[in-house]
Amino acid sequence: MNAQPRFFAPLARLLHWLMALMVIAMLFIGAGMVASVSERHEWLLHLHKPLGIAILLLVIVRLGVRFSTRQPPLPVDLPAWQVMAAKASHVLLYGLMLILPLLGWAMISAAGDPVMLSSALQLPGWVPANAQLFAVLRKAHGYLAYLLFLTVLLHLAAALFHGWVRRDGVLQSMLGKD
Repeated sequence: MNAQPRFFAPLARLLHWLMALMVIAMLFIGAGMVASVSERHEWLLHLHKPLGIAILLLVIVRLGVRFSTRQPPLPVDLPAWQVMAAKASHVLLYGLMLILPLLGWAMISAAGDPVMLSSALQLPGWVPANAQLFAVLRKAHGYLAYLLFLTVLLHLAAALFHGWVRRDGVLQSMLGKD
């Protein structure tokens, strides 16, 4: 008989916390970029692009790990609306972590700029250079980044609720300790 795991797989936990740091850093870097026209803007942009592609690659790995490992169950006494909210928020988080880097890549392509990950590594543009498309993609990228920020805050609030109020093991399952 296969018992349900109490904790997420070690690789799943590592990817979760690594990506949490990367996504939070990305949100602050992005906010700093749009708030600055100084030399700092260029420096932040050079951080933002490779970090976005790293997030894209890691979320693909993370999805593979998620679908190939068993997750701990949610508490049986969790109200149905909270179960649905948890599942929907995870789908939204994964979706945004996939969509935002792709939108950013498309946006830079539409601007007619190269997507440079380093001085020697350039990604191909995958949409034609077009100022109107750039404007639409830029706006979408910004709005979805705000949605990601809000979703991360709600995810954090839910984790703390489970850890500090309910004390039901949900937070501990991702921390890997009782």
